[in-house]
Amino acid sequence: MTKPAGDFTGLAQNYSRYRPAYAPLLIPALQGLIEKPWSSVDVVDVGAGTGIWTRMLAAHSPRSIIAIEPNDDMRRFGKADSQGLPIQWRSGSGEQTGLPDHCCDVVSMASSFHWVDFDAGTREFLRILRPGGLFCALWNPRLIEANPLLVEIENTLYEMAPFIQRVSSGRAEFTETLFDKLAGHPGFSDVVYLEGRHVVRQSQEQYLGVWWSVNDVRAQAGERIFSEFMRYVEGRIQGLPEIETTYLTRAWVAKAGG
Repeated sequence: MTKPAGDFTGLAQNYSRYRPAYAPLLIPALQGLIEKPWSSVDVVDVGAGTGIWTRMLAAHSPRSIIAIEPNDDMRRFGKADSQGLPIQWRSGSGEQTGLPDHCCDVVSMASSFHWVDFDAGTREFLRILRPGGLFCALWNPRLIEANPLLVEIENTLYEMAPFIQRVSSGRAEFTETLFDKLAGHPGFSDVVYLEGRHVVRQSQEQYLGVWWSVNDVRAQAGERIFSEFMRYVEGRIQGLPEIETTYLTRAWVAKAGG
């Protein structure tokens, strides 16, 4: 059965276990852009998934932090992974967060803004942001050209499924015009682009687990081709003590108030 695009049901466990964190220095950079002490900042992380980015934000102790996630499976793992942290988990979407007007200073979407209708989503974010608040959309794609093995594996994927078009990667087509779209939006001003690299050394299990958590490739390729590809990957990395992956955290930040 082909998995629907954007539906992470059944992928949450691998997402929770194996997806890497974002570049740590991105949060101090974000803190430097907000015009108030971080301890008085209310944060909403929309499309929070299993809370990888949410927990990174929570570690810097904002006044409050709410995680909005539409998928029950992802939200369940997010709650479990966030036990003991002051994160409020709620059901909702980028188009309908269910939150009151002007309730927060920062709205973020980590590896999820591409699933949201741009106009409806930005309208909702401007509704819940306070004047001068920040919207931050970020992704954490692999910089595969830093490792020839990853380039080889990626090329094999496209040989097996040449029709695939990446949707969720932060280096996909969606991000090519994002700066201009935010800069041209009447509700936003002062758009900033941030980028940071970090290296993750993964075991075979971790590297395979990241692939098994990917939705867009699996949905487009179908289960048969995707399973064949995963068998190829498993064989290709057999015997390697670790796989070194460079991640490129990319973030677009815009201030509420045109």
